[in-house]
Amino acid sequence: MKKREKPKYNAAQNVLWMVRIAWSTRRVCLLICAATAALEILYNLAQLYIAPEILKRVESHAPMGSLIGTIAFFTAAIFLILVLKDYVSENTLFARVDVRSAVIEKVSRKCNTTSYPNTLEENFTKLRERAYSACEGNREATELIWQTLTLLLQNIGGLIVYLTILSRLSPLLLAVVAVTCLVSFLASGYKSNWTFAHRDAEDKYYAKKTYIRRRAESVELAKDIRIFGLQNWLNDLLNSVHDAYLDFRMKVERVWLLADLVEVLMTAARNGIAYVYLIGMALRDGLSVSEFLLYFTAVTTFTQWIMGILDQAVKLHKQSIDISRLREFLDYPEPFKFDDGEKVPRAETYELRLEHVSFRYPGAAEDTIHDLDLTVKAGEKLAVVGLNGAGKTTLVRLLCGLFDPTQGRVLLNGKDVRCFDRRDYYTLFSAVFQEFSVLDVTVAENVAQSNTDIDRARVLECLDKAGLTEAMDALPHGLDTHVGRDVYLDGVLFSGGQTQRLMLARALYKDAPVLLLDEPTAALDPIAENDIYMKYNDMTAGKTSVFISHRLASTRFCDRIIFLSGGKIAEEGTHESLLALGGEYANLFEVQSRYYQEGKEF
Repeated sequence: MKKREKPKYNAAQNVLWMVRIAWSTRRVCLLICAATAALEILYNLAQLYIAPEILKRVESHAPMGSLIGTIAFFTAAIFLILVLKDYVSENTLFARVDVRSAVIEKVSRKCNTTSYPNTLEENFTKLRERAYSACEGNREATELIWQTLTLLLQNIGGLIVYLTILSRLSPLLLAVVAVTCLVSFLASGYKSNWTFAHRDAEDKYYAKKTYIRRRAESVELAKDIRIFGLQNWLNDLLNSVHDAYLDFRMKVERVWLLADLVEVLMTAARNGIAYVYLIGMALRDGLSVSEFLLYFTAVTTFTQWIMGILDQAVKLHKQSIDISRLREFLDYPEPFKFDDGEKVPRAETYELRLEHVSFRYPGAAEDTIHDLDLTVKAGEKLAVVGLNGAGKTTLVRLLCGLFDPTQGRVLLNGKDVRCFDRRDYYTLFSAVFQEFSVLDVTVAENVAQSNTDIDRARVLECLDKAGLTEAMDALPHGLDTHVGRDVYLDGVLFSGGQTQRLMLARALYKDAPVLLLDEPTAALDPIAENDIYMKYNDMTAGKTSVFISHRLASTRFCDRIIFLSGGKIAEEGTHESLLALGGEYANLFEVQSRYYQEGKEF
């Protein structure tokens, strides 16, 4: 049997953590919990005593005024309590949502600021999904825990009060009530635990159904569905998943039915025993009708308090597990220095040097970069070329600090970059990576990566350098046009080449000392690509630049070219010197050039 993983934090620690967040965010959330519990106990007491008190006055032939006064008192008390309950209930949701939003902010900040290698780790990804699951809705742990704590406080308070009321009754009766409650709880707990243990299976069915439906309705697949006739195939997939889900639900219903039958039997036994005992008291000790009604109602409600405590304790334990996973995510160790690192010394120029650098991805069988030495001089235009898988992108990630070497050092002006505040180090770089990060905001906001203090003239200048002026002129709202349609239905859908140009404009807008371009023209046609090359000197004026490409013709305008092969620098020089060398670079250039020369054989 697989050993169950023990949560890092227990229920008491997690409750205290949530209380601290509520105290710093919305203290009224804590007050509402206490007020709700107190009002519920008062309401139950009013409901408990109203009928017995009226019967007592009827039995004693009390004056009509006394009877009416009793009715009026309890009616007014119940009315006032209900008004207060409604008022508190109306304000409960807002406070709880504010606290949950504070937790979401912590999770989002961790996601956006964590060290880049963490984002590639499987364990980090799993914890991230669990963290978001714990705070993504009103019914999740970080909000639902306040309801659980309120009910737990309410049930504990009610149990204490009702134990005082029932102190006249036999302890044996209370023991029987407790035992039947325990059996009912165990049955209910079995049902709850079984459902909880199989929730991953249910989530998988739901995730599959949601995925198929969303993909079938997506803009990206709309053309393929119609051209390849995928409608029936997608429907069959959805039906097969739905049928499997129905089979799973039948198992769930059988478990629930068995547990509910046990609970009904225990309730009948408990009430029957209470009836017999109280009738005996009435015959033997002269228990009045009003007292009989009071005690029988109290016994029934006493059962609810016990069941409530047990039930809420189980719920609190499960919610605590979810919160513990969330906290484990927030506590996930950072391999890089941030606030505890040194600030990057400001200088007029920056030299980057890789010193005996090797790098291996987690879980990989061999290094991607092997004992590599490289110096990128200040103001140099360096081209990095090679076949796919040669390590070009990994090299760029090492230079800009997204990865630390497995062995060796990356130096900035002679100092190991591990010493620096990594976020401060990132400010030295502008980059265009192969993976785009276009947001569904305006064109101006995408370029400036901000929604405030945008220099619109500079945005237009960067767009022009990236070759997007003509495309911008055609947009319905210019720089204020939305990009994408996930959020705004009036957004435009840029082509791959236009998106790549937009990312180039974003890199230029940042105006950092070092410009990293990882296949920045891969999605461009030859004419558009040539246009970028013609503007390259203007783009990189006064900057250090590293240009990655598998198209060797794009490297002519660079000061130096390194040809990577197998994670090492196989050749180094200018375009002309490498052609004259007649090595791998020259052979690859010859192969590529045949595509553009009529009559050449491949």
